[in-house]
Amino acid sequence: MIIQERSGGAFLFIMEQKDGMPVSYKTVYQAGTAEIVEKRSRFIAHIEPVSSEEEAADFIGKCRKEYWDARHNCHAYCVGLSPELCKCSDDGEPAQTAGKPMLDVLLGAGLKNTAAVVTRYFGGTLLGTGGLVRAYSSAVRAGLDSCEIIEKLLCSRVTADVDYSLIGKLQYLTAETEAMELGTEYTDRARMDLLVPVTVRQQFDRLLADISGGKAKTEDHGLCYGAQAGGRVLVFGL
Repeated sequence: MIIQERSGGAFLFIMEQKDGMPVSYKTVYQAGTAEIVEKRSRFIAHIEPVSSEEEAADFIGKCRKEYWDARHNCHAYCVGLSPELCKCSDDGEPAQTAGKPMLDVLLGAGLKNTAAVVTRYFGGTLLGTGGLVRAYSSAVRAGLDSCEIIEKLLCSRVTADVDYSLIGKLQYLTAETEAMELGTEYTDRARMDLLVPVTVRQQFDRLLADISGGKAKTEDHGLCYGAQAGGRVLVFGL
């Protein structure tokens, strides 16, 4: 459940947590850019992952410098996880027609630690408030379509040590609980290195005990975030 508050003109969000950390969140893994045209006005969207307000400010500044001759460089970003701080700017466009619609797209996509800048080159025709809202929203959506987005899951990093005869059952258990396999070492036994989402950790331990008759050995290596992208398992720090 997400709780929303107002704080100093910004937005604060608190997500479902375990040990003070969100159990999952979506973010941009690879940045993207896109351009749309509305009545000859060009809207250029840049989307980038950020982990702090300082990084967001640097990204916004970089875009302003690159597009110094544009009439508007509007932005929106969400940074932090516990809680999350979201801010936006219309940069001279009529109030609530640019930054807030951009932020709404980011929030609607469930994205955290993400910043968006939309640069507008005026084409000579006024779009009206409704037209501006649609254009800035559409530009961010197009930018997101060009990004690679991942979902990070709070996981326990676990090594499961089982007899060879149980490796098939362990692989099935891994798939059933949506754990992510990092690799398997084969010696006199099979040692599988896994990321087990904290939301199913108790279920995983119980089922592992069931399939092994309580003989499986496990080592817990602490918490991290895990995600999948391009067929690879990614590991991130807290």
